[in-house]
Amino acid sequence: MSGTTVRTERLDLEPLDVAHAEEMAGVLADPALHAFIGGAPLTAPELHARYERLATGSPDPSVVWCNWVVRLRDEDRLTGTVQATVTDGGRVAEIAWVVGTDWQGRGIAREAAGGLVGLLADQGVRTVLAHVHPEHTASAAVARAAGLAPTGEEQDGEVRWRLDLPERPERPERPE
Repeated sequence: MSGTTVRTERLDLEPLDVAHAEEMAGVLADPALHAFIGGAPLTAPELHARYERLATGSPDPSVVWCNWVVRLRDEDRLTGTVQATVTDGGRVAEIAWVVGTDWQGRGIAREAAGGLVGLLADQGVRTVLAHVHPEHTASAAVARAAGLAPTGEEQDGEVRWRLDLPERPERPERPE
C-alpha cells in the first residue's frame, strides 16, 4: 500500500523517500504548522533521518506505516504529507495530514486526505481514524470532507474522528 502512488485531480501522493527531505524541510519550515501539535520544524538533515526511520517500517510487525508526500502537479512542487498507520490486520488506519503554509487554503489537504481514504478503502481498511485538536477548524474541515465524523472521544487533548467503511462484497468464485 505505501509503495503505491495515488493520483487525484490535482495531486500525486508519492511514496515518501529520503530524497524528499530537502524540499520538505522548506515546505514544513513555518513554526505556525506546530501550533496545535507542538514541537518545531525539522531541518533537512533531521527530516532525512526521520524519513530513513519511517522507510524501515514499524518495529511492530502488526503495525504498517504508510507515508506519502503530496505533489501539486501543476506546480511540480511538494506541498505536504499524508500518512496512515494501519493496524488490526489491515482493518484499521489512523491517518494524518499536513500542508505547508504557502499552500494552505487551496483544498490540497482535503483532496489529499480524500485520496488517501479512497486508497485505504480499496485496500480493505474498514475503519479510518484521525485525531484533530478541538480548535483546529481547518483540520476538522479536512476530516469532515474525507468522510470522518467527530466521536466525542478525546485522546491527548484531541478529538477522535472516525469513518466506518462498508465491507467490500466478496468476489464470486469462478467455476473451473
